[in-house]
Amino acid sequence: MPVRLLLLALGTFAVGTDTMVTAGILGTVADDLGVSVAAAGQLVTVFALGYALLAPPLAALTARWPRRRLLLTALTVFGAANALSALAPSYGTLLATRVLAAAGAALYTPTANAVATTLVAPERRGRALATVLGGMTVATALGVPLGTWVGRSDWRLTMWLVTALSAVALAGLALLLRELPVPAAAPGLRDRLAPLSDRRVLGAAFTTLVFFLAFQSVYIYLATAVAPATGGRADRLSLVLLVSGLASVAGSWLGGRLVDRAGVRRVLLVGSTVAAAAFAALPWAGRSMPGALAYAVVTPLAGWAVSVALPHRLASLDPANAQVLISLNSSALYLGTAAGGAAGSAAIALVGGRWFPLAATVLALLAAATAWVTTRGAAPVRAAGAAAPAGERAPAPAAG
Repeated sequence: MPVRLLLLALGTFAVGTDTMVTAGILGTVADDLGVSVAAAGQLVTVFALGYALLAPPLAALTARWPRRRLLLTALTVFGAANALSALAPSYGTLLATRVLAAAGAALYTPTANAVATTLVAPERRGRALATVLGGMTVATALGVPLGTWVGRSDWRLTMWLVTALSAVALAGLALLLRELPVPAAAPGLRDRLAPLSDRRVLGAAFTTLVFFLAFQSVYIYLATAVAPATGGRADRLSLVLLVSGLASVAGSWLGGRLVDRAGVRRVLLVGSTVAAAAFAALPWAGRSMPGALAYAVVTPLAGWAVSVALPHRLASLDPANAQVLISLNSSALYLGTAAGGAAGSAAIALVGGRWFPLAATVLALLAAATAWVTTRGAAPVRAAGAAAPAGERAPAPAAG
């Protein structure tokens, strides 16, 4: 495997770790800065909202930049922002550095995916994308529990860990990545937003937003939900997050194969319903380690299977504009993550730390209902290369 692909994946690993690791260090952040756990959770909200809102205009503004310069600039901004987070003297300053980190991440991740396809032969592009995107999945499996363990006594060490990861990726790409040409026809901001006039696109994007709103409203505050099981011990929480991360990798793998065999609609409906049931069970499952670990297996399996089906559904609506459609899916995903931080905080305030996952149950069922309504009557969509019934054409693979 080309070393440059691994370095691109290391960058997405750093971004993925930074995106999700806050869930494991909320308590230490809150204690150190003198804020509530709910307020600390808004760090995830600010990062995700910044990513969602900044990605389209930043992509348009830098559309004519050479790709190598853009990657190095993005990693420099991202790494510097995490260093500033580690040094932040106050909660307000930390929020500001999270916005800056989001800007770097919003520049890096889509560009790394696009660059990956230029480094290999056309027949290997799918595997190249899987390698780079795999950095995000591996971050959930390894980066988040590692960051939680590193920051168990001082959350600033976690920020330094992310800074170090981005610095290694930056140095490697600076040394080994050749200059790459500017895309011949980079879409502008108006072109990126044009698909929102299509009702099918809006329905698919809304499904993504609501599902991740449900999923993240619990994940961000998972330490609170499983506190009776972990007893506040960082090693037990790290174990729950590690199991959740490994199940996320398995869910991503499983989702791709289920989309091939059963179609996008079934994966969306079944996965959302299973996730809703898991959220409903968490107030009881979270009171013991076996229950917490069972939840950490079931929910990511269902959630990441759905996360594979969501962008595939959008790309299938207009394969010629798949890259733009998948970027809209990413924005909806991060908007859902941002809203999830706020929704989880509000649910904790209203019903308490034990019962707040029930709000996610309602949201996951809303996502399932939206998927059912907006895909009703549509031909089953399967992954490219999967066998399709006569008269049914599988969409082309797309990079996002």
